[in-house]
Amino acid sequence: MGISDLFLVSGGGNIGLKPIFLHGFSGVLHLVFLFMLLGSWVFKRFSGKQGFSGDNVVRWGYYRLALLTSWGLAIFSVVICLLSNFYWYRNGWSDDKVLVIFDSVSKAVTWVVVSVYVSTQVKNSGEVKYPLVLRVWWCFYFSISCYSVVLDYVFYIKHQSLELQFVVSDALYVVTGLLLCFVGFMGRSEVSGNENGNGLLQEPLLSADSNGLSNGVEFRESRGGETVTPYASANIFSTLTFHWIDSVVALGFKKPLDLEDVPQLASMDSVKGAFPRLSDELRFGGGDNSIMTTSRLVKALMYTTWKEYLFTAVLAFVNTVSTYVGPYLIDSLVQYLNGRREFKNEGYFLVSAFVIAKVIESLTVRQWYFKLQQVGNRAKAALIALVYHKGLTLSGQSKKSHTSGEIINFMTVDAERIGDFSWYMHDPWLVFLQVSLALGILYKNLGLASIATFFATVIVMLANVPLGRLTEDYQTNLMESKDQRMKATSEILRNMRILKLQGWEMKFLSKIMELRNTEAVWLKKYVFTNAFITFIFWGTPTFVAMVTFGTCILLGIPLESGKILSALATFRILQEPIYSLPDVITMIIQTKVSLDRISSFLRLDDIQTDVVKRLPVGSCDTAVEIVDGTFSWDVCSPNPTLKDINFKVSRGMRVAVCGIVGSGKSSLLSCILGEVPRLSGVIEISGTKAYVAQSPWIQSGKIEDNILFGKEMDRERYEKVLEACCLKKDLEILSFGDQTVIGERGINLSGGQKQRIQIARALYQDADIYLFDDPFSAVDAHTGSHLFKECLLGLLESKTVIYITHQVEFLPAADLILVMKGGRIAQSGKYGDILNSGSEFMELVGAHKTALSALDSMNAVSASKALNVGEDRNVGGDNNSKETSKVEDGKPPEDIASLKGQIVQEEEREKGRVGFIVYWKYITTAYGGALVPFILLSQVLFQILQIGSNYWMAWASPVSESAAPPVESSTLLIVYVALAVGSSFCILARAMSVAAAGYQTAAVLFQKMHLSIFRAPMSFFDSTPSGRILNRASTDQSTVDLNMPYQVGTFAFSIIQLLGVIAVMCQVSWWIFLVFIPIIALCIWLQQYYLPAARELARLIGVSKAPVIQHFAETISGSTTIRSFDQERRFRDTSMKLIDANSRPKFHTAGAMEWLCFRLDILANLTFAFSLILLISIPEGTISPSLAGLAVTYGLTLNMLQGWVIWNLCNLENRIISVERILQYASIQSEPPLVVEQNRPDDNWPSSGKVDICNLQVRYAPHMPLVLRGLTCTFQGGKKNGIVGRTGSGKSTLIQTIFRIVEPTTGKISIDGIDISLIGLHDLRSRLSIIPQDPTMFEGTVRSNLDPLEEYTDEQIWEVLDKCQLGEEVRNKEKKLDSTVSENGENWSVGQRQLVCLGRVLLKKSKVLILDEATASVDTATDNMIQETLRQHFTDSTVLTIAHRITSVLDSDMVLVLDNGLVEEYDTPAKLLENKSSSFSKLVAEYSVRSNTSFENKGKP
Repeated sequence: MGISDLFLVSGGGNIGLKPIFLHGFSGVLHLVFLFMLLGSWVFKRFSGKQGFSGDNVVRWGYYRLALLTSWGLAIFSVVICLLSNFYWYRNGWSDDKVLVIFDSVSKAVTWVVVSVYVSTQVKNSGEVKYPLVLRVWWCFYFSISCYSVVLDYVFYIKHQSLELQFVVSDALYVVTGLLLCFVGFMGRSEVSGNENGNGLLQEPLLSADSNGLSNGVEFRESRGGETVTPYASANIFSTLTFHWIDSVVALGFKKPLDLEDVPQLASMDSVKGAFPRLSDELRFGGGDNSIMTTSRLVKALMYTTWKEYLFTAVLAFVNTVSTYVGPYLIDSLVQYLNGRREFKNEGYFLVSAFVIAKVIESLTVRQWYFKLQQVGNRAKAALIALVYHKGLTLSGQSKKSHTSGEIINFMTVDAERIGDFSWYMHDPWLVFLQVSLALGILYKNLGLASIATFFATVIVMLANVPLGRLTEDYQTNLMESKDQRMKATSEILRNMRILKLQGWEMKFLSKIMELRNTEAVWLKKYVFTNAFITFIFWGTPTFVAMVTFGTCILLGIPLESGKILSALATFRILQEPIYSLPDVITMIIQTKVSLDRISSFLRLDDIQTDVVKRLPVGSCDTAVEIVDGTFSWDVCSPNPTLKDINFKVSRGMRVAVCGIVGSGKSSLLSCILGEVPRLSGVIEISGTKAYVAQSPWIQSGKIEDNILFGKEMDRERYEKVLEACCLKKDLEILSFGDQTVIGERGINLSGGQKQRIQIARALYQDADIYLFDDPFSAVDAHTGSHLFKECLLGLLESKTVIYITHQVEFLPAADLILVMKGGRIAQSGKYGDILNSGSEFMELVGAHKTALSALDSMNAVSASKALNVGEDRNVGGDNNSKETSKVEDGKPPEDIASLKGQIVQEEEREKGRVGFIVYWKYITTAYGGALVPFILLSQVLFQILQIGSNYWMAWASPVSESAAPPVESSTLLIVYVALAVGSSFCILARAMSVAAAGYQTAAVLFQKMHLSIFRAPMSFFDSTPSGRILNRASTDQSTVDLNMPYQVGTFAFSIIQLLGVIAVMCQVSWWIFLVFIPIIALCIWLQQYYLPAARELARLIGVSKAPVIQHFAETISGSTTIRSFDQERRFRDTSMKLIDANSRPKFHTAGAMEWLCFRLDILANLTFAFSLILLISIPEGTISPSLAGLAVTYGLTLNMLQGWVIWNLCNLENRIISVERILQYASIQSEPPLVVEQNRPDDNWPSSGKVDICNLQVRYAPHMPLVLRGLTCTFQGGKKNGIVGRTGSGKSTLIQTIFRIVEPTTGKISIDGIDISLIGLHDLRSRLSIIPQDPTMFEGTVRSNLDPLEEYTDEQIWEVLDKCQLGEEVRNKEKKLDSTVSENGENWSVGQRQLVCLGRVLLKKSKVLILDEATASVDTATDNMIQETLRQHFTDSTVLTIAHRITSVLDSDMVLVLDNGLVEEYDTPAKLLENKSSSFSKLVAEYSVRSNTSFENKGKP
């Protein structure tokens, strides 16, 4: 069967030994089998046999082996068929040649048909074994192959001439025949049902057949996230070929991948395996944070990955050596083509050496790159976990130096960059190896001229030093400015509701743009410096070549074409480390900066673990005791936060803590929790503790999960807790009950609901000690009484409870009252004992009595008697609660959820191919795309000039020493230098243009996205966790800033380079082009098969990153609560799960990428092998040996370029997703315009403040029921109006509608006769004032918090500070008005923040003022002060007040009572109270009952 018969001598002897018999018999046999196979298929097609049903999964033994062997033989046979034509062309026409062509064509056609048949028909053949016709054919094929090898041996011993490639082909046929016989006899089908289907593992290696898997397999696939990646158990063959990723790629081709389709990571790649190793090594190296250095962190990272590091180093070494085999042999190949023969079959030896080297290069580079990515993912995950672990233990003082926005950058940017450095980890030493090998080859060919090459290379390397330092400086400044921007962005997103209510969003947007402009200065310097570096290094190989060849001419070293081509090939390979050298240096610098930043963060002080001494439970009767305690948030401050603290709490006691705003109440609880650094004294605690913060901290997730907080469900206890916390009625209203998903920071819950969920969380823990930080401030009178009675006096009757309260009526129930003033305990004792013993407590009680005097004058006592029965009846539920509900807060009611699902949905992601419009928008964003043609033209000219310079050197130099040179040596060099310099300047133009276009595009996209986000309606922020927005502003924007311009450019440049290589190779012989066509078609098909999975995996990487950021941001804000419940371990575990969920698609993206590249390398190597065989087969003199050598020179880079094009395309698709995500947020539907020029109100509007509401109907979505159902009333100008009502009555919805946070469905609101829906939002909101329920301060100064728009003088600001009783506090600070306000105003108490909000409205002096439960966070005395201040300074303003304290609305001119979105009552307070059955009278009576009732301490010793 072997083609070797072509060269046998025909003559006498046995007919079976003659070529005419062997080729004729082989060709006929193939044709007969072909007809049999087609007949079998036609028979089955029309006989109605359907094979296995679609409900079953068919698994064939050794199916992969059969498929691979068949396709391998098909490709090989096609190549041999083409080669046969060349033999005919060389040796002339004969009968033997006709038979050879007949034989080779029949074999090629037959094996292609067999391969298609095996791919499409075998699985559903319905037979237990492989089809009989196949098994019979495989046996015949093996027999004939053996016969052919025997003939080869016979002629060998007869000393007949045998060509090497034909002997190899005969041997290959024997091996493949044996494999097919084995498959035919051993392979059997196994049929299984849906539940056991494992068709994933049976997908053809290159098959895109979408019918290959049944429904049962799809069910199995959907559970991929529960299985460990096949990589963990892959054999050597699967590992080398990346066969283990087939299942994921195949599934991605069939449907868009979801996260659950991606298998779990093996333990060694999981963060649960990597983080312990890293933290253990850091601890082993010394446990003191203060000595954490960058070098120590690097050593720890290296220790966790040292095995992979060594293995990849070996792969890198072998790969580098194999890449230099080609340049080493090129001169020998040129001399061979020129007619010189060193030994027999030298040509085939050279071809074999070239091909084997390329195969080794392909195998090693694929494993090398994959392992590097594996190491990088592992290091990144471990670092993120390390940063999270540190963030959970940071001290309060350390938190002030690094905000959550900065720490998010550590996770999203710095850890990512350190992980990416794995790509470059071997490059520093590889550069020296590559230069050494290059110099060795050059010395062999050019002798002493290689010394000049060495010095030229050293000069280039030294040029990196100043450029590297410059880049490092720019990179450091860029990251610092990015930190500042992210910090500000994070804070703004948290407080967007306040910004919109105040009309400040555009001012804060300008603040972000200013920070971006600072960042852009460094970005511009960075990208243009990189562009210049690109120019230098792309010109470096040309510079080295000029120096080398110039030295040869000076020294008289002959320049032969073979030696020149060898040198050029060496320079081309040497280009890779030289090209990548700027990237390596830049990456080393960036990584060092990131390592420095993370190590400095890790050096920050942790919270002191020895502040609190824990005593064994039951060891004593003392629950909490502080002796001579002095504590300070800032240990360096001369004024401690708390001084001389002494008190003892026995087990089961109730302790109340009271005092004016800023007296140190919350700090006292923080001391007990161990949060405040101890300067002196002793704290002892016995038992577990639970904590309820003053500002509610709620996790994103289900309500049930928030209450359980890591505990197992105990249904009986759970129901009791819900009942005690008045949550049952709320859960009935919510469509999903306790399964409702809470948005970020509880955005879809009211303040009272969040507070009660917090209390429920604490109660469910069944702790020994409970710490409550004024939890009753956010709830109304009735609910507060119920919570106190049912929780503190009920469920917690036997527990130790320490509670802060501003409600004096809750104090008598305490066994011990601590009165705080100026950081000291001013008084302590029982209610009756201290009532008359000091002025501090008397001030609080007196203020409370003053507030109640209005009730006494209205004879509310009789009303309370009339309501006693009703009050008792309603205690059990929350239906009488006046607390603001989610509906009131202007958030979409949960009825939306019943139709649309939960309010917070999974992050939306595009599916399928990234649309061309995304690419088009990106490349045309800067200057309308005007630079794109110029960039492409520059690259085309560069490619033409570069090929021209190499072509010139090959043509203009002699083939051997004996041949005469076509041109003079000086001419040779001058023309080469001219072409080379021209190409270098083309690179300069290209690099600068790419940098300019990329910089401008990043600036435009940033501006568009941020403008769109800031102009988005509040509903967008309510349903979008800030982590998603921050992810785009951080990670995606970084990609657009630094990566996208080069990614788009590199893709275009790689295509141009590939076309250049193909053009050069086809210059030798157009036959090569025939091979390129099917190979490129197969490459494109492979890429199309791979891309759907790769695209969705890349999107999953982006989508799965946001939960990591969001969970971390929540952890930082709630770290005190988490630590108080001892839940650190659970939160770390959750974080690790989220990190792994992000690492899974990253790991499999790397595997899929190498899966594709490996297959592309195989095809490229086949093309290269075909080209080489063609070159040595063409008769001498047909083509110039120099041009043939030039083709081989370029062919050496073919597999790299071919893979590079596809890799760049795939990488571009992955990276462009960042642009897609930014464009997604650049097209958010915006609010109505800020200014309507044709409807701008006068400067003095509103002049009187009259508010007319006419038939106002409001709903939150078109399909939603009305919340306000035709409300009509008028608030007269200059009058004080109280707004009250039960839960869900629409109080806050009305306020939101006045500010147009929610737009009315019908009806209108007019202020001083102007319809507010017709004017701009800024004109409206800037003329109104509001003091919100949640007091907000921004990071900055006191001045910037009071006057962010910079409209007032310092004198006006001081005047306002004095009016709101903060003047003395600010004057005592060193920097006065420039005193620092930390993130969220954490260095100010909640009450002080509320006073700052009061100062803002005093500065603004609007004619319309709205108080939305504005005094909830302050004590009664401060509340009275605020009310008095407002009465003095807003005498002629319209004031609308929603308040939990009835005393705040009793002095109103009018009271509006809402019920179910309608006006129930609207009159003066006096008239409403005259009617004892009015709703307002009942509300007043409830408050009076609670305020006049002492929760006496009964049953306590």
